[in-house]
Order: sequence, then structure tokens, then C-alpha cells
Amino acid sequence: MSKKVDFLKSVQGLNEQDLKSRLEEDKLRLKKLEFAHAISPLENPMTIRSLRRDIARVQTQLKNKQA
Repeated sequence: MSKKVDFLKSVQGLNEQDLKSRLEEDKLRLKKLEFAHAISPLENPMTIRSLRRDIARVQTQLKNKQA
């Protein structure tokens, strides 16, 4: 299976509070990655892109749980 499908399956089982904490952790990780990339280029800058997409997926799941 693809990474996206695995990620979605793992996120769907979480409750609202867990989604919020995961979202905060991912946002913090994204800031650290962007900062590290600004200082010296990352070996794989696509990790920033995939992390941004994961954050969007978590936000979507959170919005679906709240509705």
C-alpha cells in the first residue's frame, strides 16, 4: 500500500484530542525542518512537502470529526 493510504488508516482511528495533539507535533516538526533547511539545505527537501500534506490530511480528518 502507499504511504498515503497507511497514513489515512492510522489517522482515522484517532479521536479529536489525539488529532489535535498530532497536528501540533507535526506543525512544530515542520517549523524545525524549514529552519534547518534555511540554514543548510536538507538532503531530501521533499520531506517538507510530504509533511505539509500530512498536516493537511490531519486537518481534514479533524474537520470531519467536528462536523
